[in-house]
Amino acid sequence: MTSHDRAEQHDGTPAPEVRLERDGAVAVITIDRPKALNALSPAVLDALAAILEELATDPAGLAGVLLVGAGGRAFVAGADISAMPGLTPDEGAQTAERGHGVAAAVEALPLPVIACVDGYALGGGLELALACDFIYATEASRFGQPEVHLGLIPGFGGTVRLPRAVGPALAKELIYTGRQLGVDEAVQAGLVLRRFADREALLAGARETVERIGANAATAVALAKRVLVGAAGTPTATATLLEIEGFRDAFRTDDMREGVAAFLEKRDPEFTGR
Repeated sequence: MTSHDRAEQHDGTPAPEVRLERDGAVAVITIDRPKALNALSPAVLDALAAILEELATDPAGLAGVLLVGAGGRAFVAGADISAMPGLTPDEGAQTAERGHGVAAAVEALPLPVIACVDGYALGGGLELALACDFIYATEASRFGQPEVHLGLIPGFGGTVRLPRAVGPALAKELIYTGRQLGVDEAVQAGLVLRRFADREALLAGARETVERIGANAATAVALAKRVLVGAAGTPTATATLLEIEGFRDAFRTDDMREGVAAFLEKRDPEFTGR
């Protein structure tokens, strides 16, 4: 287990606010600031960036990542508002850049990332979830971009990714009003892919998905993610070129040779991730 961004527990021993645990083919990143509803402080954002860099450098043996919040009340209830009143405009922009950097690192990771939402995913929390490949959520979850209530706008990618997820009209309504979606409306809008009764079922379902992904060629999954992320929001002609290049790169892999050979020989493939 790797831990970053340490705080003090009641007994004085270090307690990680962001943890990375590798469990077989599944990596679990946990944001553990339950008293702050897992708010994204600058230190938490830096810790997330470090963990994502670690996973990008050494993804061997992993099939996917679960991003979760501790405490049972929130995935992430937003950015850390307490530090904002004293920020200059330039410092505010730097905060946004830090959040965008983490979201970009999630999208660039050559592994699928599932946002496992149990409770509030608001502001920066929703923006972090939107950077993931898809969102699974419990019945107790709520989603929103309430920044206008504070005289702010989404700063970690909400104006970019939310319209892609739910369409521009609903995204505008949510951002302009700051209202929250329950899980029913979030599923209907296409924001949440799958819903679960509780946290235990949520994590079990997410692990099952990662296990299914792990049965496939890791090289192909990584290439598919690269193309999907790169093509989002681009003209069809540009997206087509990205897909062609990704298809070309697949032919450079041992996994492609093995997968095709196994199909023709009517046997199960033995992928190596190369």
